[in-house]
Amino acid sequence: MKITRNQFLKLISAAALTLTGCGSKAQPANTESLVFSHHYKLDYAQQFTADCYEGGYTMLTIAESDARFLVVPEDAAEVDGLPADVTVLRQPVENIYLVSTSVMDLLLHLDALDSVAFSGTKAEGWYLPAVQQAMEEGKIAYAGKYSAPDYEQILAAGCRLAIENTMILHTPEVKEQLEHFGIPVLVERSSYESDPLARMEWIKLYGILLGREEQAEQVFSAQETAVQPILSQKPTGKSCAFFSLTTNNLATVRKGSDYVARMIEMAGGSYVFADLTDNGNSLATMNLPLEDFYAGAKDADVLIYNSAIEGMIASVSQLTERFPLLNEFKAVQNGQVWCTTQSLFQQSMELADLIVDMNRVFTKGTPAASTLKFLTHVD
Repeated sequence: MKITRNQFLKLISAAALTLTGCGSKAQPANTESLVFSHHYKLDYAQQFTADCYEGGYTMLTIAESDARFLVVPEDAAEVDGLPADVTVLRQPVENIYLVSTSVMDLLLHLDALDSVAFSGTKAEGWYLPAVQQAMEEGKIAYAGKYSAPDYEQILAAGCRLAIENTMILHTPEVKEQLEHFGIPVLVERSSYESDPLARMEWIKLYGILLGREEQAEQVFSAQETAVQPILSQKPTGKSCAFFSLTTNNLATVRKGSDYVARMIEMAGGSYVFADLTDNGNSLATMNLPLEDFYAGAKDADVLIYNSAIEGMIASVSQLTERFPLLNEFKAVQNGQVWCTTQSLFQQSMELADLIVDMNRVFTKGTPAASTLKFLTHVD
């Protein structure tokens, strides 16, 4: 039995009242063929919502763009006459062209690597061993970066979905071309979540897409549970700067509203640049003159160097050669300089481990290397 356009428009009109966030009391009116069941429970994520209907249909709505995706079970009835802004994703969602690197770890935790056929990152650009192996074995092919995909290759393999980050909005013609060829494009916004738990909760969206909701909820629950004991502790009183140095003598730091600043706080520390606010753009980072970085971070108890931008450092001297005043920093003098692993920002489902690492540094000073996953001590 097919759902008519009028029936579905009535459903969408009512459903729109509920797509304003988790916990809304409003409910879409029932229709003859498709009946609202419940709002999918989200505890942290603000950048997407999900509403469930009897028969296994789920409407996903992405914030800002208000893009809507109706996830339809494999054997469910078709829906006729959908509004133009609703994209149907019929399960199984497979042969995915994955451009957003932060999503890959979520799929790995769902045991769904085989749903990805194409990557927007070459094998050498991945720090996830399972992904590198899959690409080396030809199970996942490089199909071009976000701005220059290999359309012919993607189309030939029957790609069912392209998952992009918001960089694609800088080349809207690429998104339009993919959609012109019949490939739905989901622009994910997990990077706009200011809470690390909210970022990780996006695994539930991919659980819905891939029919692995229960597994997604279990994985997320384990991460949430891992940080609960830390959240119940009193603040450690330790201050922390999270930064990197650029080749043009600037310090790149996180804004106070960024999720990394939130992780430092959750770990029991205080972020020294917590007062840095959005300066009119949506970027999570700001470049500071070294003089300003010196003023803000000189007395920080802990320095954490972000290896994602300029690579890892093996010694403090690598930094002091470029920025001699760093020798005057309290953390340098007390041997409290740390560096993140380069895999960190691709292991997006394991942010709880970084919070635990930070907490160990804040509470133990120099914990054993074997107890840390994402932080390396730098002498």
